[in-house]
Amino acid sequence: MIRAILFDMDGTLVDSEPLHHIAMLEVLDQVGVALPDTFAHDSTGMAMPAVYALLRATTSLQMAYAELVAAKYAGFLRRAGEIAMRPGAQAAIDAARAAGLAVAVVSNSDRMLVDASLAVAGISRPDMITVTRNDVREGKPHAEPYLRAAWLLGVAPHECLVVEDSAPGAQAGLAAGMTVVGWPEPHRHDLVFPDGVHTLAGDDLAGFLQQFIQ
Repeated sequence: MIRAILFDMDGTLVDSEPLHHIAMLEVLDQVGVALPDTFAHDSTGMAMPAVYALLRATTSLQMAYAELVAAKYAGFLRRAGEIAMRPGAQAAIDAARAAGLAVAVVSNSDRMLVDASLAVAGISRPDMITVTRNDVREGKPHAEPYLRAAWLLGVAPHECLVVEDSAPGAQAGLAAGMTVVGWPEPHRHDLVFPDGVHTLAGDDLAGFLQQFIQ
């Protein structure tokens, strides 16, 4: 029986992936580094340390990690006011709460970005459980972020349903022993989710989730 729904944030609840990409492009342009054409695809769902490792492996980037993070995050926060809920996301949250389920947000982004994004999108509330990359030792695709959310909510992993827009996030949910729904962004026809993931195309996430929570 499902007792909690754990939502990823970027690309799942909020349409923030383009802002992350623009912020990265601006930083790299200032130092004369071009992103590979496949970067947006390859980095979807990654935490910042993994993104940095990918950049060092595929570009001429010489910036230190801390320098890159500071510049990229500053660029993202300047545009945080542009963040909007993804169509269908709020209805899914409302449906979960109406069914008496616990709701949490589990993100591979750092705390400062998660808090800003949730506040702008109007999702924040005093009792909301959120797990960020700063709260765990291992980010997605490791199971730890989702296991921590379940522990904080006081529910067993098998009582949780995860909603993710990326393969690494879906892998984390499966590794945690949870039911996973893959909800790719509308333009991401290229995404392939791991076996065992229930995939939805379209905006009616609330309707899709009913089969798991009734």
